[in-house]
Amino acid sequence: MAADTWPFGTDADRDDPLVALRIPVTGTHPMWRYLATFDRDSEARPTDAEAQQLASYIEEYKERWFNERYKAKLMERPLDVDAVTRIFHKWGEDDWSYRVDTWEYGPFWVPVAPRMRGGQYDDAKVGPLTLVQVMDRDHSMHTKYPSKAWAAWKLTHAETFPVTQKET
Repeated sequence: MAADTWPFGTDADRDDPLVALRIPVTGTHPMWRYLATFDRDSEARPTDAEAQQLASYIEEYKERWFNERYKAKLMERPLDVDAVTRIFHKWGEDDWSYRVDTWEYGPFWVPVAPRMRGGQYDDAKVGPLTLVQVMDRDHSMHTKYPSKAWAAWKLTHAETFPVTQKET
């Protein structure tokens, strides 16, 4: 993509391979309201399977909340911009956290960074979690279990979300 057609400036990395899957790669405080991003300052990169899960997470959001006309409008840009951004951070193998860009209180990452786990700021005593477990937490912010819509999405996209020992 030519530099003059990249609307996101330095906010999202234009040449990152994740962009081909419509996954923005940004910092912890993106300037644009992407649906979800990968934190460029992560200690590790997503595996191919995790990249597919991130792309599917974004797709699920669009399917659940947007009509066909609006989804077509989103496709006019190389990345999806509309809502409150979820930023995903990978610490290491099967060790993910996320944050919502509107959060003002509480821990910066959920679960907290590995160096803080078990400490005074780790009230939840959670982590490490796989990417799917982190996505499940995001989809269960107000309940004990992930939403029915998210559970149904994962079932109908079993090739992207295979059930593993860690998620059971």
